[in-house]
Amino acid sequence: MYGNWLKTFMLMAAITALFGVIGGSMGGYSGMLIALAFAGAMNIYAYWFSDKAVLKMYGAQEVTPDNQQFRDYYQMVKELAENAELPMPKVYVINEQQPNAFATGRNPENAAVAATAGIMQALNDRELRGVMAHELAHVKHRDTLISTISATVAGAISALAQFGMMFGGRGDDRPNPILGLLMMFLAPMAASLIQMAISRAREYEADRVGAEISRDPKALASALEKIQNYARQISNPTAEMHPETGQMMIINPLSGKSLKGLFSTHPQTEERVRRLLDMANQY
Repeated sequence: MYGNWLKTFMLMAAITALFGVIGGSMGGYSGMLIALAFAGAMNIYAYWFSDKAVLKMYGAQEVTPDNQQFRDYYQMVKELAENAELPMPKVYVINEQQPNAFATGRNPENAAVAATAGIMQALNDRELRGVMAHELAHVKHRDTLISTISATVAGAISALAQFGMMFGGRGDDRPNPILGLLMMFLAPMAASLIQMAISRAREYEADRVGAEISRDPKALASALEKIQNYARQISNPTAEMHPETGQMMIINPLSGKSLKGLFSTHPQTEERVRRLLDMANQY
């Protein structure tokens, strides 16, 4: 738990420093001060509201206990949360055809899990249980705080960097316009690299603990293979528009048809499946 708090602090510090560099490249000393102030406000917003922002971005609809259409899905999450000894998270459905899922929230007491309509059609009950157990493992490890903050703030960095060419340099007290243009490309890349550094190992651990929660490693392995195959064929328009959120998903949702695909934060699905099957053989 303390490790993730440290990672979160280091991420916020790195993002604040990056904002300062971007601001300095755009507007000199004054630009740096403005960017640092903006970074401080952004960090506060990200901590308290980033989960709600991501759910709204994906048009997620909350599932209540009396919802007949998704009653089995809700009960599945409830049972898995009890297995994991977690408070009951809020449960959401996303109207996307690409099979995928993610968890969000700053702590287990304020957590939410979301699954797409497509994943409910593509997977059987055992496989869906494995996926939601994986997401609850992220909640248990408090991965959701750092992943949601990084998604929200990386998006802000990308947006801020787009202004590099507009603010790039005229006069002695302004930066070189070439530097402003360079920052427009380097800042999103730096934000993506930060995400890559925090994402790969946690997916392996969430697979392991998720398999323990569901008590069915083979089902999660099968789900990962299916989701990977579908993700190659079915696009996720929201993820393509906001690629910084892709690292939150159980499988990379990006098509890879542009530079966005270079920033996959997920380990190879084949290796994840191999580890899960090795785990199943030990049962």
